[in-house]
Amino acid sequence: MTPVTSKQYADDVSLLMVLIDTNPLFWSSTAAPLSFSKFLSQVLSFVNSILLLNQLNQVMVIATGLNSCDYIYDSSSGPTTPRFDTLLQKLEDFVVKDEELNKDDSVDGIGSSLLSGSFSMALCYIQRVFRSGSLHPQPRILCMHGSQDGSGHF
Repeated sequence: MTPVTSKQYADDVSLLMVLIDTNPLFWSSTAAPLSFSKFLSQVLSFVNSILLLNQLNQVMVIATGLNSCDYIYDSSSGPTTPRFDTLLQKLEDFVVKDEELNKDDSVDGIGSSLLSGSFSMALCYIQRVFRSGSLHPQPRILCMHGSQDGSGHF
């Protein structure tokens, strides 16, 4: 049996960026195959499994709305496994804040989410992790996007 080196161990470390579309126009429409809370519970199970696979794995959840994007969960700054009610409360707070923003500030006004903004935030966070330490995890971006694409985003 070959011993596991620290280099091999570090190669198994993942940095998962989860982008969640919180667009209320999509989640309240008939196009959504399941409710937002059921969807979120499945995403949370996935996030927990990633964190349990390796103690060095990191997960960052970014909420994407109609008018803004925001970091809502960072596994490196709290308990290792997020709780459903905590994440749900942060998402609800984000949606309320996003709805309070002026509708004139939205990119195209037709109900599409700011996907490009959340991708930019994810890439910036990955770059920050790479520059801040000696451990370079394998970055991955998982985009949970259900609403329509806006032509002004790309």
